Amino acid sequence: MDRSLNNCRILMLHGSSDLYGASKMFLLSIKSLQSKGAEVIVVLSEYGPLVDELNLLQVDLHIYKLGIIRRKYFNAKGLLNRLLTIRRAKAYLSKMVSEKKIDLIYSNTSAVLVGGWVAKKMKIPHVTHLHEIIKSPNWLRKFLGKMINYTSSKVLAVSQAVKENWGDVIAVEKIELVYNGIDQSKYLQSGNQLRNELSKPTDSTILIGMVARVNQWKGQNYFLDIAKILSHEHDNLHFVIAGDAYPGTEYLVDELILALRKSGIENQITYLGYRSDVEAILSGLDIFVLPSILPDPLPTTVLEAMASAKPVIATSHGGAKEMVLDGETGFLIPWDNAKKAASILSILINNPQKRVAMGKAGRDRVLEHFSIQAYLENFSYAIYKTLVK
Repeated sequence: MDRSLNNCRILMLHGSSDLYGASKMFLLSIKSLQSKGAEVIVVLSEYGPLVDELNLLQVDLHIYKLGIIRRKYFNAKGLLNRLLTIRRAKAYLSKMVSEKKIDLIYSNTSAVLVGGWVAKKMKIPHVTHLHEIIKSPNWLRKFLGKMINYTSSKVLAVSQAVKENWGDVIAVEKIELVYNGIDQSKYLQSGNQLRNELSKPTDSTILIGMVARVNQWKGQNYFLDIAKILSHEHDNLHFVIAGDAYPGTEYLVDELILALRKSGIENQITYLGYRSDVEAILSGLDIFVLPSILPDPLPTTVLEAMASAKPVIATSHGGAKEMVLDGETGFLIPWDNAKKAASILSILINNPQKRVAMGKAGRDRVLEHFSIQAYLENFSYAIYKTLVK
């Protein structure tokens, strides 16, 4: 069957300009479509690190406020702002669809609603790619789900956990599971860059770290709670936190830094801030931790850590349960019991052979089940099926 997308023009919308998980997958999605001959037009709400990567792909890039749904707008003034911004974006995108003869609109994440309304108005297919699990407020999940169900021809879910989260408000027959994949080649090399940068740790120091956006649910404070317990039980540990906050929530970083200073283990923990060299950080760690206190859909950093041959400790909910094989590639821990989580981590701290074995098993699992090749093919085929109906 010919799955070519030659002469297809696809408008792709994304709500962020960072280079975290959803944005990395956005780049891969574009590569997938381009490999099948599609012409890609991208609209972002703002400038950021993602822009340089998009320019390398030579896409037709536009910056225009799309009215992205964020929690900070959950007030009377904020909701009015979103309504007006979405209204302007709808007019802007409708004109673009008409002038550029767009065949399909793709919206990356549930926070981008305007694409669906434009597609409905212009009578063209619309695909929503869900990267998130929303537990509360439930009214928001139901509202977004109903809007997505009404405006989307197809909905892609990055994990079974995501599919189940939205399955009661989005028609099940519309939802297709497409696991994320990563380019493993960047993570296959080992190095001492991180250890050299930190300078304090000796060769015998075990480096334990997390890489994630600084927000209310990614678990930086939970990670700190676990670190404090472990520091009292082991004298050869150093902890690393990498990641910054969404624009407008920088105060969360200030709060985190203050918490680190008051932790009593300030000399044993380093906050690196935003880093583009994630592969170098992961290469330098001995153990990777994903301490999300709410379900994480399918965190890309877990795949990156596994590709780096690091054992992964992840909280036992969301997409992590589909990625980490408990007891084989790492361990699943509770999201609300730092003492128990620390005791599980101690198994790896005390057993370097197990760390190596689990890391190798994790790398093998990524290569087999979460390859970039599989994602590129599965994503483009999902778009192809939507267009040919």
